[in-house]
Amino acid sequence: MPPDSSTTVPPTPPVALSELLAREDLALRQIAGPAASGVVVHGAHTSEMSDPYPYLLGGELLLTAGVHIPEAAGSGTYFDDYVSRVVAAGGAALGFGLAPVHDTVPRALVAACEAYELPLLEVPPGTTFAGVARAVWQLMARARHAELRRVTEAHQSLAAAAARPDPVPSVLRQLAQRLGGRAVLYGPEGTQPAGAGRDIGATAAARLADLAGVVRARGMTTATDVVTEETTPAPGVTHLTAYALGATPGQEGYALGVAVARRDPGDHTIASVAAVLLSLLTGEQLSGAASARSSALVRLLLGAAPDEVAPLLGAERWLVVHGRPQAPPVDPAAVSALGAALGSPLVDADVTGEVVRVLVPADREPTAQPGWTLGVSASVPAPEWPAADAQAARALARARATRAPLVRHGAAPSLTDLLPPAEADAHARALLAPLGPALAETLRAWLSLHGSWDRTAVALSVHRNTVRQRIARCAALLERDLDDPDVRMELWFALRRT
Repeated sequence: MPPDSSTTVPPTPPVALSELLAREDLALRQIAGPAASGVVVHGAHTSEMSDPYPYLLGGELLLTAGVHIPEAAGSGTYFDDYVSRVVAAGGAALGFGLAPVHDTVPRALVAACEAYELPLLEVPPGTTFAGVARAVWQLMARARHAELRRVTEAHQSLAAAAARPDPVPSVLRQLAQRLGGRAVLYGPEGTQPAGAGRDIGATAAARLADLAGVVRARGMTTATDVVTEETTPAPGVTHLTAYALGATPGQEGYALGVAVARRDPGDHTIASVAAVLLSLLTGEQLSGAASARSSALVRLLLGAAPDEVAPLLGAERWLVVHGRPQAPPVDPAAVSALGAALGSPLVDADVTGEVVRVLVPADREPTAQPGWTLGVSASVPAPEWPAADAQAARALARARATRAPLVRHGAAPSLTDLLPPAEADAHARALLAPLGPALAETLRAWLSLHGSWDRTAVALSVHRNTVRQRIARCAALLERDLDDPDVRMELWFALRRT
């Protein structure tokens, strides 16, 4: 079975059967089937079942000592049936062990493997099946290490190319070189702003352009949106892939097209990194969105109100998302990837290196992101950005405390909405006046987490004893019994007004 190309981590590469035959310590010998140089195995499996089909995933070297073979098998169709089932299950090769059951490989089995083009290996008496399996895994581990090193070096070269004065052509050149094919950037209406790599011919180029058109037509918006085509559109080209580079509201997006002669396990990971880099480079410059954001920033610095500059950013209502990596500190590439995944380039990494804030248009619903803990505010107009920022911070604290990947601020109507806002605010200020900001925030977190010392400590990044001391101080300053549910309810209503 071919490795899954949808994963973001390069899968373990298969092992060439010829490498296994080259191991002198195994002394394996091929006696039937096609040349080993063109065969790869994805693992080794031992079975003495007469029909191993249900137990194979595909791509295995199947090892058997022939225990399942009946005495009269040579005169019937037993071996034809057996080999055909192995081939139907996707078995890559068959290894037959000599002794103690059979002194030689049955001739009918050799003939069946030749007929079904299944490589047949003779395993000598001194070689154990466990030894063969271990050799397969050793070779796969070696190939995995080499592939990871290739991917790491490719990532470094792509990042360096993105920092050059001509970043887009440089990234495309590096990508084409690393994959040994062609990389093309497609713009709106099928334009081709840049391309690099070897010539793939008119037919393959047309098919690649069509795939790029598909990702734009489907409204795909991130580099995780991919359309692939495993065909042979032209000599020397076996695999075509198109990656979405992001769409600007009201415009078609951009796409990266890749054509290769041979697809290796890490190629998708390398191309995905290039797609993210190109998305950041081209999405900003070619769409004009960066210019609008720059104008908005300048106007804010010159004293304009948020609601005056919001139209330049392309939305009327907004969400504020606070994100914290599950393994701090924040990596700049991960920050950019988070913004792209949430559908917004308006990203701010906290100077502490622990929290990332993203301003997201309200029509783009944030979802949980692998490796991140997120807090999401209510939908607000531009003048209420500061309040939404506070909501997102509280939602993030609650998400961390409850170990949830994403928590949204609850904006449903409550009993406090039945009171006149001015009177409710005045009462809240008077009730909480004895508390400073740190104590009030500790009390808010503690009440929201149902009085859990441990969860509150996690949410506030302090020791649980600090939480106990602060809550005791709150009770003393407020002269209230915080174990009383009525007191807790009144305090919670007051805290929601601040």
